[in-house]
Parts: sequence; C-alpha cells; structure tokens
Amino acid sequence: MRFAHAVVKHRIAILIVTILLMVPAVFGYVHTRVNYDMLTYLPSDMETVQGQDELMKEFGKGAFSFLVMENMPWKDVAELKQKISAIDHVESVVWYDTLADISIPTELLPEKIRNAFVTDDATMMAVFFDTSTSADVTMDAIREIRSVAGKQCFVTGMSAMVTDLKDLCEREEPIYVGIAVVLALAAMLFLLDNYAAPFVFLLSIAMMIVLNLGTNYFFGEISYITKALSAVLQLAVTMDYSIFLWNSYNEQCKRQDDRKEAMAQAIHETLTSVVGSSITTIAGFIALCFMSYTMGRDLGLVMAKGVVFGVIGCVTVLPSLILLFDGILQNTKHRSLLPKMDKSVSGIVKFFPVFLLIFAVLIGPAFYGYEKTSDEVYYDMLETLPKDMECVIANSKLNEKFDIASTHMVLADATLSPKTVREMSREMESVAGVRYVLSMESVVGSSVPEEMLPKSVTSLLKSDRWELLLINSEYSCASDEVNAQVAELNSILKKYDEGGMLIGEAPCMKDMIETTDRDFRIVNIVSIVAIFVIIALVEKSLTLPVILISVIEVAIFINLGMPHYLGQRLPFIAPICISTIQLGATVDYAILMTTRYKKERAQGAGRKGSVQTALATSIPSILVSGIGLFAATFGVSVYSEIDIISSMCYLMARGAVISMVMVIAALPALLLLCDGLICKTTVGMRTITDNNRDEDERSVHHEKYVG
Repeated sequence: MRFAHAVVKHRIAILIVTILLMVPAVFGYVHTRVNYDMLTYLPSDMETVQGQDELMKEFGKGAFSFLVMENMPWKDVAELKQKISAIDHVESVVWYDTLADISIPTELLPEKIRNAFVTDDATMMAVFFDTSTSADVTMDAIREIRSVAGKQCFVTGMSAMVTDLKDLCEREEPIYVGIAVVLALAAMLFLLDNYAAPFVFLLSIAMMIVLNLGTNYFFGEISYITKALSAVLQLAVTMDYSIFLWNSYNEQCKRQDDRKEAMAQAIHETLTSVVGSSITTIAGFIALCFMSYTMGRDLGLVMAKGVVFGVIGCVTVLPSLILLFDGILQNTKHRSLLPKMDKSVSGIVKFFPVFLLIFAVLIGPAFYGYEKTSDEVYYDMLETLPKDMECVIANSKLNEKFDIASTHMVLADATLSPKTVREMSREMESVAGVRYVLSMESVVGSSVPEEMLPKSVTSLLKSDRWELLLINSEYSCASDEVNAQVAELNSILKKYDEGGMLIGEAPCMKDMIETTDRDFRIVNIVSIVAIFVIIALVEKSLTLPVILISVIEVAIFINLGMPHYLGQRLPFIAPICISTIQLGATVDYAILMTTRYKKERAQGAGRKGSVQTALATSIPSILVSGIGLFAATFGVSVYSEIDIISSMCYLMARGAVISMVMVIAALPALLLLCDGLICKTTVGMRTITDNNRDEDERSVHHEKYVG
C-alpha cells in the first residue's frame, strides 16, 4: 500500500516527469535505425553470411543490382553507365563494354557475353555497391540511379526491394497507429460505462508507447516489422490493464468517500492482478528471443519491454490522469452496452458435454491444418509487396527478358588453375535451372593469358585471395527448385574447392528456411514450458496448466490451420511469432476464469456452481480483453499493403476471437470434466470432495452471487 499511497500523493510530479521524459523518448524514436533486410538476422557463423563479409572485404562489393534497359540505343546506355558509375557508393558497373569494345556488333560478341547482357530489345548491366544491401546510403544510391535512368530502366535486387519497402512502410506506419487508436477507442466506448475514460486510457498508453519506442535507441536498430507492429501490439495487449484499474477504482469509490484513498486501494489491487496477468504475456514475447534467426529477439525484447512499460503506466501515470480528470469522468458516465450473459452462461454449463464433443472433434483437423500451414509458408520477400511496386516490376522484367529469377555468387580460391575453374563452371552450368556461369576464364577464354588483361577487368573478378563467379538462375529465390539447385552447386563447389563459398540471396534464403524451421519448434517448446511453469506456480496445480494451455493451443491450431483450408500462404515469420504471442496474450483469459473457479470451490460451492459463477464473472473481462486485441489489430490487417504486417495483424485479430470463444465455451466443460482430478492435484483443493451438492443449492449460490 505504501507504493499506492506514494503514487496518489505525488501524482502531479509523476505526470510532469513523464511529460519531460517524452522529449528524449521522441529523440530516441527518431534516431533509432530501422533495418529492412530480413537476411541480416541470420546467425553470423553461417557460411553465406561469412561469404558476404569476405565479398565486402576482398572486392569492396556489398549490395548489387541488375539494371534492365528497354529499347535504349547503345550510345545512351554507355552514357548512362558513366552517370551511374559516378554515383556515390557505386563500386563498379559491369556491362558488355567492360569486357568487349562497344563498337563490336553484338552478333560478333562471344556467346556468353551476348547471352548475359543483350536480348533483341533490351540490355542489362550489373551494378555493385561498396555498402551493404540495406545501408541507408545504398538506398539513397538506388533512388539516385532511378532518377538518372528514367522510365526505360528497371532496377532489380534486394537493395531495390528494401528501398521500396522502406518508402511504403514510412507512408503506412502512422496510419497503422491511427487505425488502431480509432478502433480501440470505438471498442472501449462500447465496452465501458464512460465516454471520457477511453480518451484518458489512450493518453496514458500513448505515453508508454512513446517511452518504449524511444528506448529502442539503446538497441542500435530494430526491424521494420518490430517498428510497424510494436505500437499496435502494445496498445492491444496493455489496454485491458487500464480497464482493470478503472473498474477497481469505481468499486472502491462505492465503498469510500475519499477518492484518493479509493484510488490507492485500486492501485494496490490492480498491481497484483496486472503483474500476474502480464507475466504470461512477457513470457510469450521472451520466448521469441530463443530464435537463432535474431529478428525474433528483436521483436520479443521490444514487445516484452512494451508490456513492462504498460504495467508501469497502468499503476502510475493512469491513476494520476484519472484523479486529474476525475470531475469530467464522473460527469460522462453511461450504461454499459455489454449484454447480460446469464442465459448463455447457464446454457454452456448445462450442455457442457456438447462443448466437450465439439472441442474433441476440432483437435484433429485443426492440428492437421496447423502442420500443413507451417509447411506452406513462403520466404520470398517480394511476395510480401504489392505487384505494382517498382522492384517487383523490375524483377518481372529481368525474368521476362533474360530468364533470370535469381543470382548466386561463388567465392573460389584464387590459386585454383584456370583449367580447374573452367571445369567447375561447365559442371555448374549443367545443373538444372542454371542459365550460365560468368567467370574470368569463361568470359575471356583459354587463349588470353590473365597477365594480358587490363587491371580494370581482373579486379572485378579476382582478388589476392578469391576469384568471383556469377551464376544466373531461372529459378526464383526460396523455391524448392532453387534450394535443390543451391545444394547441388554447393556440392560441386566443395568438390573443387573445399573452402569455397556459395553466397547470394537464394543461398541465404535456403539457410533462413532451415534456421526458422528449427526456430519454430524451439520457440513453441520454450513458450509452452515457460507458461506451464508460470501457471503451475500461480495456480499451485499440476493439472490446471495442462488444461489451460491445451485450450489455448487448440485455439492456436484453429487459427493457424485455417490458412491451409482457405488456400492461403503466410509469410514464414507469421506462424512462428503468432503461436507464441497468441499463447502468451490470451492464456490470461483462461487463468482469470480458473482462479475464480478455484476460489468458489475452496469456499464450498459445488463443481457446477463454481464453474457457472467463474464463467459469469469472467466473461465481461474476457470480452473486454479479446475485443480490444481484435479491434487494435484487425483494421491494420485490412489496410496494410505489406503482407507480413497484414498477415500478422489478421492472425492476431482472429486468434484473439478464437481464444476468447474457446475459453468461454470449452474451458468450463473441461473444468467440469476434470474437477475431481484438479482437486487431487492442486494445493489447497485436496480436501474438497463434495462434488455432488444439490443442484438447487448450487443454483441459489450462483443467483445470490451474481444477483
């Protein structure tokens, strides 16, 4: 109580300090770098990642793009090449005039050069940058290339994609927050008995969101997914904390004349319930930190921190605001629009075997769909973007004109003989889907000694340590075909050069697929074990954690199984994150009802009376929490043009509703079914044996309580 009284006493100081903290928080938010490259989250010990570092170290090459020019005279292309070469951070530009004189007719060019750079109505050049794929200066260079090149030129590659993604995110993100706020406000106006309270809640939550986003500065950078979702998620999962405090404060006001004392009592009561409620949510987010694909850690830490800020704001800033605006709040009360649930509660308890049967029947198809959905996810980041974006159009042009869907690079030992490199290149070109392999040997042929080549040519493809080979493939990144191709190319490379490295977007994607497959299992296990332990400690029971987690897990199976039956494909990160977020954020609904059920049983009520009372008293809070989470995320899912953001928000919105329905319908049935076992395996309930009290007595008990 000392903490609660201190908050009430120093409420003005708390508000002043919070407002002052907004200044550095806004500064931190503005200056936190955002990473738009999903491949940078791969473990640093992977060969593909180390290969990218070697490419930068030995050749000064980081990102690269292909430029496709349609119906452009050679003279204009040559001029364009010079302009692009002069752009900051462009390391080199490779066109056919790099390897052959522009005056030579294309018909007389070596076949390999002609196939690589020229078609009937288009030509292609490769642009290498001296900075990484998603560096800010690389994106600036991409924008400048587009402005110099004009509409006849199409810029492909990961750097072009992250540039377009960044621009789209920066346009959409403020609207995400606006939609979430408007819909959350509408939900609270519907769920609460006060017109002004939702605005006070949102002011408090907004302050905590700004503090959370501002402190991300200390992480150095965050992913664009984290930036896009963190404000919406923090609003969604912490909104009901404010409602807990508000309801408790109103209850205390009925008992006490002094509103400051009523608030102190409300803070004391709310602190216990909110801390208990938040622990499972935090555990769900922390489980994401166990991913070796470190984007999970990025999202998990930011969101766990956001929940902590939400709890702090609920018991410090919000009470201060409520007392500050108490006069307005008292004058804007209205009747709650939530309907009475007595008949529904009675029906659920009376016909619980029907709900048990439905629950049992759903498990099989839900789990089957869940397993299939996780196998049917996609990894190609281009699929997350609208089809009319510049990078998507450019990649289609590259595929259409040159039959190139992805490009791999080989770093081979520079001491390999030209003959060995030619043999390796020929073997690689025989692999299904490989269009051609470009190396110094394959381009200039065996008749030209390396010593006679100009340094401008040799430095492009050879350093003291490595020789660089480019492999163009007709298979798209992250497809089964390209993954098999990458495996076969790697096998050939290792045969000729055990220390050689195959790098590029497709090999990185293959590593990402294998990494996230493991992560999916690990995160699920960690989140289930962590939340099992928390529930076991909170409820002092061995069976209740199994029952509660089973209810939410089936809800997760239904939610993530539906895309399979609906013919939808999800981005790879969605099932990993949603499975643990839904468990952590919605298992609270089950804990709330179960805690009340235990209390009623301990006070002597029978099993049906206890379940009925627990259900009746818990439904309003469950509806508030579930509808709040749905409202804050559903609108974003409909609006966003970025499929990763849209899919994750849609799954969270649907998951909240499914978990809510499962807890209201299935959990009471399971509690009734397992009552005897629960009593035997729960501390404080082992002496309860009176499970067959007279139905009328139970009914009277329930009527007395709710009436």
